[in-house]
Amino acid sequence: MKRLCTILNIAHSSFYYWRRTAEDRAARQAADTRLAARIRAVHRESDGTYGVPRIIAELRDDGERINHKRIARVMRSIGLAGVRLRRRHRTTVAYPAAAKTPDLISRDFTAQEVTPWTRW
Repeated sequence: MKRLCTILNIAHSSFYYWRRTAEDRAARQAADTRLAARIRAVHRESDGTYGVPRIIAELRDDGERINHKRIARVMRSIGLAGVRLRRRHRTTVAYPAAAKTPDLISRDFTAQEVTPWTRW
């Protein structure tokens, strides 16, 4: 084992830790597979609109205690995402009773005829 760990350039303790925790990793992967099936079902029922917060709420309503980070990780791994609606931000609100600013320079901004060979 010493020679193999030296060739792979890993510590001996890392190998033994990996071997000791194999059952825990397999159990977690099986639990994540079951959770992924439940997440897919909730996501399908919502017509693909629910994201992490709503899926957490649905699973918690069913009595499941799951962290939001785990739900997000499993959703990323199976390629699911909720619908993101963009809000329109109105940055300027015109006051309707405000007077229009007068044109003090009186410039004429009408376009002249433009031909394809005219250089700007």
